[in-house]
Amino acid sequence: MPSLDYHREPHGVYFLIDNKSFYASVECIERGFNPLKAPLVVMSEADNTNGGLVLATSPEAKLLYHLQANVSRQRDLPADPRLVVVPPRMTLYIQRNLQINAIFNRFVADCDLLPYSIDESILDLTHSWHLFGETPRAVAQRIQHTIRHELGLYTTVGIGDNPVQAKLALDLYAKHTQDLIGEIHYDTVQETIWPIKDLTSIWGIGHRTAKHLQRLGIHTMADLAHANPYLLKQELGLIGTQLFAVAWGIDRSQVAKPSLPQSTSLGNSQVLPRDYHNVTEIETVIKEVGEQVASRLRHHHQLAGAVSLSIGFAYAASEMTGESGFSQVMRIDPTDQDRAITAPLITLFKQHWHGQAIRNIAVYTAKLQPKQGQQLSLFTGMEQQLRTDRLAQTVDQIRSRFGFTKLVYLRSLVAGGTAIQRASLVGGHNGGNAYD
Repeated sequence: MPSLDYHREPHGVYFLIDNKSFYASVECIERGFNPLKAPLVVMSEADNTNGGLVLATSPEAKLLYHLQANVSRQRDLPADPRLVVVPPRMTLYIQRNLQINAIFNRFVADCDLLPYSIDESILDLTHSWHLFGETPRAVAQRIQHTIRHELGLYTTVGIGDNPVQAKLALDLYAKHTQDLIGEIHYDTVQETIWPIKDLTSIWGIGHRTAKHLQRLGIHTMADLAHANPYLLKQELGLIGTQLFAVAWGIDRSQVAKPSLPQSTSLGNSQVLPRDYHNVTEIETVIKEVGEQVASRLRHHHQLAGAVSLSIGFAYAASEMTGESGFSQVMRIDPTDQDRAITAPLITLFKQHWHGQAIRNIAVYTAKLQPKQGQQLSLFTGMEQQLRTDRLAQTVDQIRSRFGFTKLVYLRSLVAGGTAIQRASLVGGHNGGNAYD
């Protein structure tokens, strides 16, 4: 069977550690429940009878009711009094994340710890694992026991010779083993990666990419490993080359020098607290979100040359029309000003909305360029433009110092406005009281 020479590839000891069912587990611990045994879900707008999205499920809730995070909604919940439904408390989850990463720092230096998300972290233990155990697996168990003892949380650990092996070991094996630890190494790639038939279970392969690969005659990871890498690049671009490397368990990235992609857009989205039908209320929220995006542009010293508006229809409207919503883009003169951002958004909305009930609004800006001075317009006097720019900067400074809610437009106080409520959110969800 063909193989690659791994001798020139980076060899290290990497852990990718996941906090099992993180949000739900934290809520279970706060209530004195066993996070592996209690049926609990964390749901946005849990007290809203019009809907809500399941953000996290405990393993027991997933097993008993087949609920899925970020897929199931309030209408999918069973009428079972055993099921505990709670709202999110993002502030509490961030606190626990910081505590967990502080524990990781007992085993690795700051430069060898990369928080991958709020519930996952990558640890490079190449130079430190031998200080804490006889084998990397023993060190992983020690970390698990420490977190379990101090915080009550269960963690799963993927171990590999590089970060991608650790990630695959976590996703494919650790989450399904009794000790919640999985391992993949260069010498086990053929036994651990190649037999995988569900391509979408592999990190980096979505449903569209999987279908594209299947059209190329690639149905397993072994097929992918033995495909023509030049054909993969021709068909899929750079991602084709990356997937070929994944199939062979190759990853040359370094945790201490993470490669961060440059942002090419700035935006915000809003899940509405109820179905919106009234045009005035909808336009109010569009303006609020657009102004928030404009403020972010000013904060990052960027000008936007295009705006996009995405509207998500409510469940009933989607069922009736067969459409989930619409998304439209408009080119604009480079700007970071509120009115110049919101005006084209309202135009796009009026052109493409036909009265459907709305539940989601998203605004994004693209074609960004650094703000190196005031962009003047032939249609507005220079003094007026300078006053508008200074006013926007003053408003940003007041909100930064005293809080967003200390200075809001009057329309945000009328029915339908969400800016004040959204200002209290953390990560798009209720920050909550960490000590409730």
